[in-house]
Amino acid sequence: MSFGCEDPYHCVTCADEGVAMRVVAVDEARGLALCETVDGGARESVEIALVDGVAPGDALLVHAGTSLTKLEAVA
Repeated sequence: MSFGCEDPYHCVTCADEGVAMRVVAVDEARGLALCETVDGGARESVEIALVDGVAPGDALLVHAGTSLTKLEAVA
């Protein structure tokens, strides 16, 4: 039996999807970034403690309000 995650865009624990978001602004002191969905829609504050060197314009994979990793360029 394998417990590995075979789909990097879905959470094995809760089945939620990771959402690609683009960084609009970074608040280093609070460890947060203001991000928007890549289609320019909804904005939300995202915790960035798990990802180093987050900067405006970066694309992040976000799950449950927490950035998990940087993504390659997202359209």
